[in-house]
Amino acid sequence: MVQNRRCLPLVLLMLAAPPAWPQGAAATKATECSKIGICYCVNQAVKPEIAAHLDRFRHTIAEQRKAGKTVGYMSLPLTSTGGGNFNVNREVAESIKAAVEKRFGAEYLYLWNPAVLEADLPKGSTGAEYMLMWTSFMEGTDGLGDFDFVYFAGPQDFARYFGFDGDNDMAKLDGYFDRRVKSDPDFAKAVQSGGLSKEAFRRYYAMRASAAVSRGAHDEWNVFRLINERRRADGKLGTGAQIPIMFDGRPVAPSDMEVSVSEGYVGKCAP
Repeated sequence: MVQNRRCLPLVLLMLAAPPAWPQGAAATKATECSKIGICYCVNQAVKPEIAAHLDRFRHTIAEQRKAGKTVGYMSLPLTSTGGGNFNVNREVAESIKAAVEKRFGAEYLYLWNPAVLEADLPKGSTGAEYMLMWTSFMEGTDGLGDFDFVYFAGPQDFARYFGFDGDNDMAKLDGYFDRRVKSDPDFAKAVQSGGLSKEAFRRYYAMRASAAVSRGAHDEWNVFRLINERRRADGKLGTGAQIPIMFDGRPVAPSDMEVSVSEGYVGKCAP
């Protein structure tokens, strides 16, 4: 899951205002590549912030493992593009975390939620900066992965949040939209500005909302595919040590786990 306060997935926007870029910093970009060879064109000024975030994130999952828990990574769309809404998606992320931890037992499993305040980068950060951070987090310090499983959000995860029951579900979205306009000033502002319509909202959450529509989630899928490829080739790990992948609450088939998808924010800086 990436994000940019304006255009991002998987990959992260916060309720609090982020720190601003140092003056003139936005022009300093360079290619940064991860341990598994995935490269992004990123603002160099954000690298210390990314490093600090990673230290905190790794400490969090280390504490969860110390408690004996299986630790997973969640990927979902957070963007407000195409009829989505960031605040809504953030709440969906919280509901997915709660549902998955309840399913397996919160005392045994911890699911990392990318839509947390601690994941925010300075205002103006792009998908590339967020994906460099998340790729570094996912691949771990040795490039063999830092998670026990990955959970890609699917249509049923969003359906559960909205209370779909198979009976006139689009009408439920209309009602939700109307109530949200009245209760959420940021949501109302998005509607008033013309950036969000009821029709687009209804189509997005009825038909499209899942990791499949997230650029950052596409990169995250490819990251885990490469990590598993490295694990299969590792003499001490092998096929049996691959990181399990789930989509929409179900395990992904072995053949699908080994297939790449289109890239999201991957790319080197232009020469």
